[in-house]
Amino acid sequence: MDGMSGPHVIRGSVSLPEAELMWRFSRSGGPGGQHVNTSDSQVELRFDLAKTEALPEVWKQRALQRLASRLVDGVLTVRASEHRSQWRNRETAAVRLAALLAEATAPPPKPRKPTRIPRGINERRLREKKQRSDTKRGRSGRDWG
Repeated sequence: MDGMSGPHVIRGSVSLPEAELMWRFSRSGGPGGQHVNTSDSQVELRFDLAKTEALPEVWKQRALQRLASRLVDGVLTVRASEHRSQWRNRETAAVRLAALLAEATAPPPKPRKPTRIPRGINERRLREKKQRSDTKRGRSGRDWG
C-alpha cells in the first residue's frame, strides 16, 4: 500500500475533498513497546459537514439529518487507532468517513408496494392445513380398542 489511495469516493463522482479534511494525531492508548510514547499513531479526522461545498445540497441535508447524533457543531469526527502505523490509521479513518457519508447520503428506499396473495395459494394452504389436522386427529387412539 504505497501512498494514500487517492481521493476517497463517496458515491458516483463525489469524493472527499482533501482540503476540507482536518487531521489530528495523538498517542494511541493501550499497551506497546518502547516506541509507543513517541509516536502519534491515533488519528482523528474531522469533516465540517455543515459548511462543506463538496456535497450536493440534497445529500448535505440528508446527511445532517441522519448523522445529527454524531455531529458536534456540524462537524463529523472519526477516530482510528487499530494500526500501529499512523499511515494505516489515516487510511482507515478516511475510508470510515467516506463510508459513513455514503450511507448517510443514500436516497431513501422506495416505498414497498403491498401485493395480494393469489386466491389459489391461500386455498391450497387451507387445504393442506385441513389434511394435516385430519392426520393428527386420526392419531388420537380413541377408537382403538
